Order: sequence, then C-alpha cells, then structure tokens
Amino acid sequence: MPKVLAQGKTIECKVGANLRKVLLQNHIDLYNGGALVINCRGIGSCGTCAVLVEGEVNEPNWRDKTRCSLPPHSPGNNLRLACQTQVLGDLKVTKYDGFWGQNPQIVWTSEG
Repeated sequence: MPKVLAQGKTIECKVGANLRKVLLQNHIDLYNGGALVINCRGIGSCGTCAVLVEGEVNEPNWRDKTRCSLPPHSPGNNLRLACQTQVLGDLKVTKYDGFWGQNPQIVWTSEG
C-alpha cells in the first residue's frame, strides 16, 4: 500500500486512491483560509486544493492541466490539484500559502 506523507503524518491508502479524499479523511489542512468553505468539492474547477506532489501519481488530466495553467496558477509551478490526483506510489505532499495555494511561502510539508 502506498504511503502519503503530509503535514507530519504518514497515511497508507490503496493504489489509485484520490489524493484529496485521502488528505481530508485524515484531517490534513488541504484548504487555506476561506477556501475551506468556498471550493468546488473536488470537481477540478476552483484550484484551491493545489499541492506540490513528489512521488508516483497519474499524469495530469485535462481539468488539472487547464486549471493549473490559469491565474493565479501557472504551468511552471509544478502544482497538482489534489482532487484530480491518483496515488500510485509513495508520496510527499507540500502545501503553499494563498487562497489557491499559489504563494511561495510553505504552509506545511510532508514533515509537518
């Protein structure tokens, strides 16, 4: 079973599990500020669940590519939408500051 390291926790999940669901089910602070209330609930349109993922995941789908290429995100920032990401192997996850997780300041890393 893959291990997801996020906000100082190690979480085991099934191969193919949705990263957003895994993080939320394990009480990881995926959303910054008001994004906790105002988000698309996993359909890939808002971009507030953007995280940096290191490890084995699916290729970005069209929703992920489209939303992560629109401001305030940019294609070069290497962020993924947790709601559109499938866990395929062990992962380290980092969350950045800002409503959409787009700022350079780190909120939390895999270590905490």
